[in-house]
Amino acid sequence: MQKLDPITEFTEITPTAAISAATYGWRAKCLQRLVRLDMPVPRTVALPASAVRGIALGRALDCAGVLAHFGDAPLVSVRPSPAEPEWGGPSTVLNIGMNAARHADLVKTQGQAAADALYLRFVQGYAVHVARLDPDMFEIAEPSAQALRDALRAYRDEMDEDFPEDPARQLAEVLRSMARAWEGTSARLLRQSKGAPENAALGLVVQQMAQGIGQGVSGSGRIQFVDPVTGLEQITGRYLGQSQGGDMKTRVADAIYLTRDPRGPSLEDLAPELFESLARQGSACRVKLREEMQIEFTIDDSKLAVIDAVRVPRSSRAGLRIAVDLAKEGIITREEALLRVEPRALSELLHPQVDPRAPRDVVVRGIGASPGAATGRIVFSSAAAQASASRGEPCILVRRETAPEDIRGMHSAVGVLTERGGMTSHAAVIGRGLGLPCIVGASDLRFDMKDHKITTKAGRKFVEGDVITVDGTTGEVLAGAAEMLPPALDDAFRTLLSWADDVCDIGIRANADTPADAQTARNFDAQGIGLCRTEHMFFEEARLVAMREMIFADTSQDRAAALARLLPMQRADFVQLFEIMQGLPVCIRLFDPPLHEFLPHSREGLRELAEALDRPLSDVMRRAEALAEFNPMLGMRGVRLGIVLPEIYDMQAQAIFEAVVEVARRGGAIVPEIMIPLVSAKREVELVKHRIDAVASNVRSGSGVDFAFKLGVMVETPRAALRAGDIAQHATFLSFGTNDLTQMTYGLSRDDAGRFMNTYVQQGVYPEDPFHILDVEGVGELLLIGAERGRQTREKLTLSICGEHGGNPESIAFCRKAGFDYVSCSPYRVPLARLSAAHLALMDRETEIDFESMD
Repeated sequence: MQKLDPITEFTEITPTAAISAATYGWRAKCLQRLVRLDMPVPRTVALPASAVRGIALGRALDCAGVLAHFGDAPLVSVRPSPAEPEWGGPSTVLNIGMNAARHADLVKTQGQAAADALYLRFVQGYAVHVARLDPDMFEIAEPSAQALRDALRAYRDEMDEDFPEDPARQLAEVLRSMARAWEGTSARLLRQSKGAPENAALGLVVQQMAQGIGQGVSGSGRIQFVDPVTGLEQITGRYLGQSQGGDMKTRVADAIYLTRDPRGPSLEDLAPELFESLARQGSACRVKLREEMQIEFTIDDSKLAVIDAVRVPRSSRAGLRIAVDLAKEGIITREEALLRVEPRALSELLHPQVDPRAPRDVVVRGIGASPGAATGRIVFSSAAAQASASRGEPCILVRRETAPEDIRGMHSAVGVLTERGGMTSHAAVIGRGLGLPCIVGASDLRFDMKDHKITTKAGRKFVEGDVITVDGTTGEVLAGAAEMLPPALDDAFRTLLSWADDVCDIGIRANADTPADAQTARNFDAQGIGLCRTEHMFFEEARLVAMREMIFADTSQDRAAALARLLPMQRADFVQLFEIMQGLPVCIRLFDPPLHEFLPHSREGLRELAEALDRPLSDVMRRAEALAEFNPMLGMRGVRLGIVLPEIYDMQAQAIFEAVVEVARRGGAIVPEIMIPLVSAKREVELVKHRIDAVASNVRSGSGVDFAFKLGVMVETPRAALRAGDIAQHATFLSFGTNDLTQMTYGLSRDDAGRFMNTYVQQGVYPEDPFHILDVEGVGELLLIGAERGRQTREKLTLSICGEHGGNPESIAFCRKAGFDYVSCSPYRVPLARLSAAHLALMDRETEIDFESMD
């Protein structure tokens, strides 16, 4: 077999060398940038990914040629350099080139102890990471001459040969080991879980050792200039004397502070000139690399060496502040600052969060359906939640699943935990709307509602009154009270979103059902209300009584009389909404849910209702049974109620118009948008429109105030999308309710799909949960058909989506391309939507911001 020539693809890193991250990896490129900044970087040779792949396949590298760059007695390290730092890589190996002769030289210059420590470090690393020997055999507490002899003997006994003395052979074996480790199955799966492509390549860098162990001030450390959690300016890090690289992990107790600190010694006290030099290096990195960097350094006999620099690891709030601060100082542009902040990260900043630095006692995991974290005592009913709130005690509402009757309990709780449900279940949707931390689908919990306790798979029991923490961001339930960080709604947050608004080209409205929701939407600078679900106003105690009286009324006149009690309450709500929104558009959906949702579900509840209505229990039970439906989501609800029981919509229209008149008399102005839910036929719109026009005429004549309004349709059925051209004859806007439209298109229940959805996604039946990420192929096609046919009939037809998808970046991208006018989402998702829309607009403008070019 013909012998292949050794690989000679390697390049010394100099200011002018042709080094790119794609070819040599991120670490090689970063080191070149540091070299260009005249930082004291030890001499470094970079191996491209092609060379490393060749080594993994069995080809030899010209190791003598590599080592020739480092003089007669080379001492080097090898570090991984993948294209992205998040992909990881094999462990660094230090002190390659150490042998008996080099050890003897170091004894003369550095002393016996330092020389022994350096040699022992290399033998340990080589034995474990290259020869793949048992790490326990080379666990030695303290370096010493005897420890070194023991390690060399252990290597000889296991390998049946002496420890290799030739630096070129040592380097060849290290490189071969690291290259093959990268190609291993476990390593491939691990980096793919971090987002690396299947064919991700590895570069390697060979760097002259800065020893950190020897005479004078010697050691190693890391320094950064911002707090990784808050992003505020702060020098953090540690310095460990007489150390190299990973020693910090095993000798953390011996580390000292960097800046002067009353708690102990510091590098600034020990070597003020070196500390000042590090501060200058950090400032240079920030300006020239346009990023906050963490610098890894070594001090060798009072001489500073910068070994590496990486982007400071950071929380979401720190990342936002760093981006804004860099833009304010002119180091990066506003556009780049916007693109550096991931939209979904904003959800974490709107609520309290569990401090990532604090310990976490995780008892169960579910689906993080509404971000943020909260601590409280467990309660198992809405009544208990209200009682807890009245005592001023925070509580977590724990239910198998929530229903509309739990609204009051959710308002009283600080967090929600349910056994069942997915991202669009009742608890998830209402939780996001309220900004309430919520975990759903915690199926590993066993609920015992009779004895008021929950039990985990591991057997841990929690009873009513026990304190837990729900982390709706991660989906983790923690035992006890966790340490918290407050929301990050600071100047940096508002500044970034104001920059986002400058480039947005699609409207962002909020789904807001109450004046409190509307105020939250205003606080987050929503451009109006895209969906006001009026039925949520009826679940308060006083209103619920009137609703139930209306449900049990026998005639149209009796229903109207009961609804008349609701009229002033609903009118007052609308007045508040209009005044809070200050002239911004408000889209009000008329009553939608089936009537049975307003009735108690238990016999005891029905008995109490019979007493309140002064009716026989048998009558109440008979009416409740008559209202029950086999499939209530497809039954008597939405526009069907408005046609069969028109008094409901008449009352709501009157409340809306009277609120408009009241606001006008106070000097305000509003053009309300009235939306008819669950439409599937043009005739439904005609019937409702006729009655609403009549109510408007009566209010105008009775008040002497003229006003305008818009009438539109919520497109939630496939037929409405297909017949949008007909429907648009009587509608000035179409708002696609993608929650129900997805249900009806797929034939799935959004409350029950969580039981099998993970399996479906894992097995590739669906690429994503269609209730979480808009299905652009199926549901999306219905949206496009509806939009096209609607605008063929009415050219200036306003189009929007108002389902939970409205806050997703993917859905916003779809709506922009489809020419929709706005999206509407939960108030607490408005910031995410604003930033997502800005990202999309910037990318459409083909803004050329090269994050790789930081030279």
